[in-house]
Amino acid sequence: MREVLASILFIWAGLLFGVSFVATPAKFMAQGLPIAQALDIGRWTFHVLAWIEWGFVAIVAALLGLAWRSPHAHIGLVISLVAAVTIVLATETFALRPLLDARVMRIIAGESVLPSLWHNGYIALEGLKFLLILAAGICTMRWPGPNISSTSLDKY
Repeated sequence: MREVLASILFIWAGLLFGVSFVATPAKFMAQGLPIAQALDIGRWTFHVLAWIEWGFVAIVAALLGLAWRSPHAHIGLVISLVAAVTIVLATETFALRPLLDARVMRIIAGESVLPSLWHNGYIALEGLKFLLILAAGICTMRWPGPNISSTSLDKY
C-alpha cells in the first residue's frame, strides 16, 4: 500500500514541478508568442492542472483511508501533510486564481494593469505545495512495516 501511495504522491509532485516550474516559465521565453496568448494559455493550463490535482487529492485520501486500517501504517504526519496540500490547493483554486484570472482577462482586453503581488503569492504556494507533496511521499516511504519488496524471494 505504501509504495502505491508514495508512487502517486511522487507522480503528482513531478507533474506539478513540470507544469509550474518548467513548462510555464518556458512558455514566456517563446518570442513569437504574444503575451496575451501566453497568459491565456497559462490561465487554462492552471485550471486543468487544478482539476487533475483535485483528482490526486481524492485518490490519495481514499488510499489514506484504506491505510488507516492497517496496523503497520503510522500515517498521522502524512495525513497532516496532505491536509496542508489540500488547504493550499483550495486557496489557489478559490481565492488566488479568480483574482489572477480577472487580471489576465483585463490584460487580454488590452487594459494596462499595475503590477500585482498575487502572482508572486501563487508561485510561492506552488513551491510550498510541491515541497509538501514531496515530504508526504518521503514520509510514506518511511512507514514501518511490510512492503511489496519484502517477499520470500528476498531470502535467497
